Amino acid sequence: MELPGGSTNGINAQMLAYVSRMKLASLILLAAPAAFAADTPKPKPAFQYESGDIRVSLPSANEPRVAEFGQASIKAAAKYLEDGAICWVREKTCVNCHTTGPYLSERTAWITQFGPPSEEVRDQFIEAVPKEIKLMKETATKSGHKHYPSTFTSVWRSLGLAEWDKHVTGKLSEHTDRSLRDMFERQSANGAFVSHGEVEVPHITTDFELSLQAARAITAAPGWLTGLQDEILLGKVEKFKTWLKQPELKNDFDRVLRLQLAHYLPELVPQAERDAALTLLSSKQHADGGWSTRDMSTLNDWHFEMSDFVTNLITNLPDAAKPESDAYMTALAIVLMRQNNVPATDERIQRGLAWLKREQRVSGRWWMESLYRGNYYYITYIATTEAMKALALCGELK
Repeated sequence: MELPGGSTNGINAQMLAYVSRMKLASLILLAAPAAFAADTPKPKPAFQYESGDIRVSLPSANEPRVAEFGQASIKAAAKYLEDGAICWVREKTCVNCHTTGPYLSERTAWITQFGPPSEEVRDQFIEAVPKEIKLMKETATKSGHKHYPSTFTSVWRSLGLAEWDKHVTGKLSEHTDRSLRDMFERQSANGAFVSHGEVEVPHITTDFELSLQAARAITAAPGWLTGLQDEILLGKVEKFKTWLKQPELKNDFDRVLRLQLAHYLPELVPQAERDAALTLLSSKQHADGGWSTRDMSTLNDWHFEMSDFVTNLITNLPDAAKPESDAYMTALAIVLMRQNNVPATDERIQRGLAWLKREQRVSGRWWMESLYRGNYYYITYIATTEAMKALALCGELK
């Protein structure tokens, strides 16, 4: 059985002890009477990801931190991301924003450090691209929220394929072009890509957050924007850019993400707005050097509607009154600053990097409390991907 973290020297002994405790916990759960289980929430799964001989233990706040951050722990993180993505495509059929989406959109940039990304993951994305582009019909939720079906799937699929073309082949593929064209069939009348479904902080939240991923996709695909000749599609792109210039920003998360838009499409974000976003981001840094995702929005402003389940989960977290620093927002803050030319030597970035290095766990991942379902903790996968990106942008992945 492959253990998360591989066979690294300093990490493996700690991980073996940790997995042993996890196995014991699983046996206790299995021994619980069926009558008891019927009246209580379903027990958490034994593994976060599992396929064949690959088994990735369930993330836990109790997992020990690494004794020393370095090449061994970086390789363990890369293995965790690889194993999670491979398990997903072998056991599931959907493109998603919590595992394979982050994997394909980020792992493709780290070929020098870790070798080529998985073609198996890429192939599932290709298979998900419609064979022909069809006119889509707008639909609505029970509450009347209008959107186009599978918008976020189309956006994340297009983003992953675009980043593959950018970093792996260096040229636009036919399937990426087709995926992007399908994505624009799901563009709403106001020019945005409208978020729908149940909230999954941080990747299914506001319309701006989803539209930002679409903006990244069209700018990552080699030559796609500059080579456009279809007048209808050109009009859709211009409508999209017009919306991006002055969208309705729902929360501080949207406001700091304007820094990322400035990186992808700099002509859309004036310098004064970038300066204000950077000031806002800096003001959110905690005394320990980290940032918290939950500091970036009031609960009800994360999404067009919040389910009772998610609301109760977040409001009942142990640190709900004063959220602690977390790996995702700490890493994202570093990424946003680096994408806007803040040097890696900047004191804010150095404090954030120190937090990330302290908080890595022995499996290689960065633990994060779930802000969605609280079962598989996929947000830990997202956080680990973002942490690796932050480290890469600061020259720490060697």
